[in-house]
Amino acid sequence: MLYLSEILLVHHELGSFYELIPIIQERARQGERFFRMDVRPPFQDTPENWEDRLEAAFT
Repeated sequence: MLYLSEILLVHHELGSFYELIPIIQERARQGERFFRMDVRPPFQDTPENWEDRLEAAFT
């Protein structure tokens, strides 16, 4: 299972919400089957519908 908090801990270089999306997409391509959004992304540009956007990126 892929946790959003794990991605954020590993990728300290991320500076915006939109830099997070390609990482989520890549992990899905690598075979992750489940994605848990256990924290809100801490970026200033995180949109209100961030959960929908990350779910769409994962699927």
